[in-house]
Amino acid sequence: FFFYRKRTFELPPPVQFPAGQYGSFIVLAAFLAVVIFLTSSLCVTYCVYLQANLKADSATKPFLQRCQELVKVIDEYLAKDLQPVFPWLVESVFGSLDGVMVGWNLRLLQPRSSEYSVAMEFLDPSGPLMKLVYKLQAEEYKYEVPVSYLPGPVKASIQQGVLPDSPLFHNKLQFPLSGQLSLSLSLNPFEFYMFNFASCLIAPRSLPPGQIGSPSDSAYFVLVDTYLKHFLPTEGSVPPYPFLDARGTVSPPAPRSPSMQFTGYGSHGSSLLKRHISHQPSVNADPAAQEIWRSETLLQVFVEIWLHHYSLEMYQKLQSPQVKLALLQYRLSMSSVPCGSPAPPEPFSPTEDHVLVVRLLVKHLHAFSNSLKPEQVSSSPSAHSHASPLEEFKRVVVPRFVQQKLYVFLQHCFGHWPLDASFRAVLETWLSYIQPWRYTSEKSNPSGDSHSRTVPEKWASFVQENLLMYSKLFQGFLNRAVRTDLVNTKNALMVFRVAKVFAQPNLPDMIQKAEQLFLEPEHVLHHRQHREFLTPSHGGSFLSSRQPAEADAVFKVKSHVYSLEGQDCQYKQMFGSELRNVVLKLVQIIAQARQTAKRISDHSAEAAANQSFLSWFGIGSQDLNSTYAAGEPDDTGECVRKTHEFLDRALEFLCEIFRVSWETGQVAQLVANLSQAPNDLGSKQLPDCIQSENGPILTDLGRLQIINGLRRFDIEYQGDLELQPIRSYENAVLVRLLFRVASVLNDSDRPTFLLQFSSHMEALCSRRDLLGRLGRYYLTSPCERQQKSPVTRRFTERQWRPRLSLRTLASYRTLFGLVLLYMLGALLSFGPLSSTAFLLVSFFLHGLFMTLFGNKLKTH
Repeated sequence: FFFYRKRTFELPPPVQFPAGQYGSFIVLAAFLAVVIFLTSSLCVTYCVYLQANLKADSATKPFLQRCQELVKVIDEYLAKDLQPVFPWLVESVFGSLDGVMVGWNLRLLQPRSSEYSVAMEFLDPSGPLMKLVYKLQAEEYKYEVPVSYLPGPVKASIQQGVLPDSPLFHNKLQFPLSGQLSLSLSLNPFEFYMFNFASCLIAPRSLPPGQIGSPSDSAYFVLVDTYLKHFLPTEGSVPPYPFLDARGTVSPPAPRSPSMQFTGYGSHGSSLLKRHISHQPSVNADPAAQEIWRSETLLQVFVEIWLHHYSLEMYQKLQSPQVKLALLQYRLSMSSVPCGSPAPPEPFSPTEDHVLVVRLLVKHLHAFSNSLKPEQVSSSPSAHSHASPLEEFKRVVVPRFVQQKLYVFLQHCFGHWPLDASFRAVLETWLSYIQPWRYTSEKSNPSGDSHSRTVPEKWASFVQENLLMYSKLFQGFLNRAVRTDLVNTKNALMVFRVAKVFAQPNLPDMIQKAEQLFLEPEHVLHHRQHREFLTPSHGGSFLSSRQPAEADAVFKVKSHVYSLEGQDCQYKQMFGSELRNVVLKLVQIIAQARQTAKRISDHSAEAAANQSFLSWFGIGSQDLNSTYAAGEPDDTGECVRKTHEFLDRALEFLCEIFRVSWETGQVAQLVANLSQAPNDLGSKQLPDCIQSENGPILTDLGRLQIINGLRRFDIEYQGDLELQPIRSYENAVLVRLLFRVASVLNDSDRPTFLLQFSSHMEALCSRRDLLGRLGRYYLTSPCERQQKSPVTRRFTERQWRPRLSLRTLASYRTLFGLVLLYMLGALLSFGPLSSTAFLLVSFFLHGLFMTLFGNKLKTH
């Protein structure tokens, strides 16, 4: 109106208010402004007061009372009051992402704890905390998570300007404002809750020492299982989403800021599902779409947080062709811009608990996928067009979400895991994935051995689409097995488990057929040259059902291998000559380990038979250094018998898989040669080595002999026996007291009478007659009498002075024997002096006997 009047060069007439009405209007407006200001201030102040009160209660009140009060707060307060409290509440439960706050320590919370049932009820999918999540979800609140807390390759990829393929990161990136240093993700309450829950498994924690429990019984493990069964049900459908009468479930994704360009952002195809998670619908949309968005979000968070731990180069190799092209264009456009390269991600070593949770995820996803209705398994497009979102989700859940990342995760573990028995967790995760037929509702031959069950032909397509999971990882296991001590029962069990799985009837034939499909010449695919090899994450080979089955199988195998290993990969056949030679090497090691286990068992039985009650009195052998240590302490008795059994069965299965002739082949000849080999445990033959100036240097054959327990160095402690660490069978106070007494008697820098005592000992030991030999027996160290270390030239010139040793009197065994002898003397009416004299005479006679006949006994 003003501009209209300005054209006519006239101003509008002023509005005239009566004095009374004008004053009332001003007073009313001012009053409303004050009320609004005070109300907002009171709300902010009240939220701050509520959070401070909850923090104070968490530090003073018992766990049960705190949870009860939290339930009341969640039920009574509105979402706008609880919105600022929610991030603190999540951190107080799961711990902070930086590891400073431990939270409830769910990974160590066991069922025997009084807090276990309370925590499980509070964190249940239908519990109070999830109710708060849904309450905040209905109000469309957002919470930010710094990108720095993402897994290494994902974080590095975003810092390089490449958005990951996963829809979890689409339309959620928040760019830093002035004063902020890092990017962040804007997540809705459900995503924020699941992100912190999943990160609880891998975040660094300063856990309290001394708490031991089974990982599979911990509250965290049980919660993961509960969430999977609730949001990915094998029977029925996902429980309905609450608050359907609210304004909306999730706000539309905010458009990304143009201040920083991200390549690959939305350039590839959409989700395989009909309704993608990045376009979460409102309540006015089809209710069927509401059925699975929580399921897809849960699975995406678990996979992105738990399985994204490998190198950035491997991560970028797994990207789709479109993202790779966009990344190349982005780097070419940014080549002239000076910018620092992001720091490479720190190496990550998964823990055993981490791998066990991943195995739980794999097992449940197989059961979830195999619960697909029979009519939906059909490959006809019409069957899929009428499928519900949950049934469609079951069809693509394993190849779409898990296959690629799990393969790289397992490959990383195979190459970096220590060579010990804890590798069993990784092994069982791998075996669980490659045996999806174990997690079906079909129960064929329940009473028979699982090895005798034939793998149904319907799983041939799964083997073809996961060929590298079978062949490449089997090669990785062989490389570990040939470097492992198979005399150890736990390591022998792992070899037996793998051999038993791959020896299942029909499985080797399926793997060999899949390799033949991959090696088909390229002209077989001449009618598809216009199609590119899409990665499984983009549905290039899992939903297509329009091509003939035979040609489509070739395309699926090639697409699978090229997407994981690249177009220039050099595939090694599992049943090729190169891998067959490695298997024969493993067979040789198994045969040697079998023979060694038998010899250890015989050696242990013979050593136990030689023990007698006289060893308590010092007459028997007390040489603890001569104990055979080829295997672990539990590799005796029953464990050795199990080792022999596991290796026997593993040898049989490997020969069955690779069709190695047992009767007439080289395996039988090898076993026969080993059985006729002399027993090296009792011989003095050293491992194969090369003598040098600094002593022997082991060869590769010598290392193999030591690993399998065939030979060993006879090494003993050659230092001062008085300075050895205090043993568990010795009294620490007596050891220190007797050492001081002996030091006073042996030290020549003392008053005159002690100096004469030490000189008398030297004079006695220097004599060549019987008294000199007897003195050297009592007053010299055993290290001077014999040298058994392979590197003896360093110690030959070291002189030991005669000295008195009293440390034997500090042994509990010696004290117990003395008490028994004094009690026996009391029963025979001997006094303390008489018993002491008898002990001294017996000790002297024992030394005299060993001096006269000791060398002959050793020779015998």
